[in-house]
Amino acid sequence: MKTVLITGCSSGYGLATARYFLEHGWQVIATMRTPSEDLLPPSDRLRVLALDITDPQSIAAVLDVAGPFDVLVNNAGIGLMGAFEATPMATMREVFDTNTFGAMAMTQAVIPGFRGRRAGTVVNVTSSATLAPFPLVAVYTASKTAVEGFTASLALELQAFNVQVKLVQPGYGPSTNFAANGGSRMEGLLPEPYAAYAQRVFAGYAQLSAVTRPVDVAEAVWRAVHDGSDRLRFPAGPDAVALASAA
Repeated sequence: MKTVLITGCSSGYGLATARYFLEHGWQVIATMRTPSEDLLPPSDRLRVLALDITDPQSIAAVLDVAGPFDVLVNNAGIGLMGAFEATPMATMREVFDTNTFGAMAMTQAVIPGFRGRRAGTVVNVTSSATLAPFPLVAVYTASKTAVEGFTASLALELQAFNVQVKLVQPGYGPSTNFAANGGSRMEGLLPEPYAAYAQRVFAGYAQLSAVTRPVDVAEAVWRAVHDGSDRLRFPAGPDAVALASAA
């Protein structure tokens, strides 16, 4: 029986992916900053662990108790929407610390085990914002685009050790609480000069008919994990698939 470790399982894509792999008979290590046993169905194949991917000691502690596993899904991330002009550098660094450096830190921590066993898969969850430009998400897009470049290079680097590295690119998912996930860091990022423009942007998002569901991302992660080819990118959701096809 294979085991997957997934980051950011408290909601959205991570939670859906944990459920999906559980339903398909895998052992699941679901990690989140504040563990909650109530989010997932009880199972002897499930462990819920506390993890802060921006804290090296937290990463080391989780990997120490997790034991060997077959797949790492780097899903944890934070959203950010606002005018770049109004975004403090400290906020930019916070986004990169989680979305970019957190994923890198987790990946670097598991590579020795995967390389030593000459087996393993890393799946990095990014965004369809890397497939086409979107307004008011410049910093978020930059953090996810960095992960895309990192992943593409690392996939080549680890081929010699039979370790696969994949990308899953979710489309726009209004059910994932992107804005709520942005937290207080988004306050003040849409000053008056941008208000009318932002209102038009939000109205456009509200009219989208093709959007991504959490289960779309879970299914894409599943396909990426079981893909035996050199394919790198797996768009998730009809809008992301359409953007990828047009790229």
